[in-house]
Amino acid sequence: MAIETADQVSGSDGYDVVVIGGGAAGLSGALTLARARRSVLVVDAGAPRNAPADGVHNYLGREGTPPADLLAAGRAEVAGYGGQIMSGSVTTLARIDGADLSPAGGPRFEVGLADGRTLLARRLLVATGLVDELPDVPGLADRWGRDVVHCPYCHGWELRDQPVGILATGPLAVHQALLWRQLTADVVLFRHTSPPLGDEQAEQLAARGIRVVDGEVAGLEVTDDRLTGVRLRSGEVVARRAVAVGTRMVSRADLLAPLGLAPVELRLGEFVIGSQIEADPMGATAVPGVWVAGNVASAQAQVLVSAAAGLTAGAAINMDLVTEDTRVALDAHRAHRQDLVFGPDAWDARHRARAEAHPGPDRPNPVLVEQIAALPAGTVLDAGAGTGADAGWLADRGWKVTAVDLSPAALEAAARHADRQGHGITWRRADLATEPAPGTFDLVVSHYLCLPPGPRRALFANLAAAVAAGGTLLLVGHAPAEGTSAPAQAGAGHGHGDRHGDRRPGAPDPHLAEVAWSAPEVAATLGPDWIIEIAETRPFRAHEHHGAATHDSVLRARRGPAAAALADG
Repeated sequence: MAIETADQVSGSDGYDVVVIGGGAAGLSGALTLARARRSVLVVDAGAPRNAPADGVHNYLGREGTPPADLLAAGRAEVAGYGGQIMSGSVTTLARIDGADLSPAGGPRFEVGLADGRTLLARRLLVATGLVDELPDVPGLADRWGRDVVHCPYCHGWELRDQPVGILATGPLAVHQALLWRQLTADVVLFRHTSPPLGDEQAEQLAARGIRVVDGEVAGLEVTDDRLTGVRLRSGEVVARRAVAVGTRMVSRADLLAPLGLAPVELRLGEFVIGSQIEADPMGATAVPGVWVAGNVASAQAQVLVSAAAGLTAGAAINMDLVTEDTRVALDAHRAHRQDLVFGPDAWDARHRARAEAHPGPDRPNPVLVEQIAALPAGTVLDAGAGTGADAGWLADRGWKVTAVDLSPAALEAAARHADRQGHGITWRRADLATEPAPGTFDLVVSHYLCLPPGPRRALFANLAAAVAAGGTLLLVGHAPAEGTSAPAQAGAGHGHGDRHGDRRPGAPDPHLAEVAWSAPEVAATLGPDWIIEIAETRPFRAHEHHGAATHDSVLRARRGPAAAALADG
């Protein structure tokens, strides 16, 4: 299968996952994601680490497969499940500002390509591999992956019983020589520029019949495109069929720097043998939304291990996306359900049903009658006025009333009742959880404002801000069930006037837990100049038809001359 170029890739420029690097790790991760029905794009620069090798080894079921054939099969498998593969280079990665704060689960990253295009991705899987830095010995790079090798597990069987030289480049040289001795009896360790061997190391090599050659290596002898010997600076040539060398394995991680990820050194004691990006066992990095797999994260991983890491990371990314998709769906579901239960249309339906069943206005709330009867009349805001029972009672006692509710149907019914009774009440439709009150008042009251958790802090802040200096705030609502707590920031809204008249008497209210709040907790959010006169839970006086509700939360507070509104919490 041919890899597509950038202008041949079909579909949207936005993907669930962009995989950077099309080796075993990247393709394995892409396959896992494509099979999970994720939109996934692999961007492959076409420079696999093992390209010079004749075959992939220790890969169960794929033993000896040429690297190019393995990748071609992997690309075909990814494409067979709907994944896309692009031949090209990624030049930049950037986080989209504010993306992590968005509730919509949209793209978090911009992926810049060498051709100037920009892709969008919700998640990134970086599988860019590493670069082997060879010692500065002439000829090594030209023979790399053929008869200059690094790993006895990758190349040992093919070089069994051959004369093998070990070019010492660090503390692993003796270990490497002992590993190769398992595969051939003819092993020579070229000490090159490394320090003298310790006594125990020298004894180990002697016991295994491994010759040690002192002196710096100057180059390789090659005849008919075949390594035949190692040449020392002294001019001596030691016949060898292959040379094993330890490389410095440097992760290809420059792309990740703008995201705040830098490789860490991989050390053996005090000796640095490479670098890699740190990640958890699933491949997740310290940057949310970015995973790594393969040699970029595990310098010593072979092809099979890298493929397994890609699978693991792909599964983890899919689960992360599932979690986010579920959260977004749940938020939408709750918003829809809340709108059905607590939105303006729902309240309109309740109030119309209430008006048909009970044409006249409700009685005023008994807590209001008790708490306000002794106050001198002035201006009052009735928040969540419903069908106007409280507003009418207040107007009868000389108060200048502004009555606010979310439901047009409630306000229409209330205005009709008020007109028949001659009350001079100002009726306004508003959502006081999202907008300030229309002025300041000597008294602000609200009873049984019903909305689920969320907007209560803003609502109560707006109500408190509407109390004039020396004025009174009276909040009455459903108290939490015994043994529970309703945090002050939980939600409340408009519409006490229907008294839940759409439910049969005695039926429990399934939404009660959502609208309940604690008077002491709300009182604690008021500013220091407020005088808390009452903040308590008390039994219902006359609302038996609320079913499961058995107690009221009652908060009455007087605002001092310089009181703040509500504290930030």
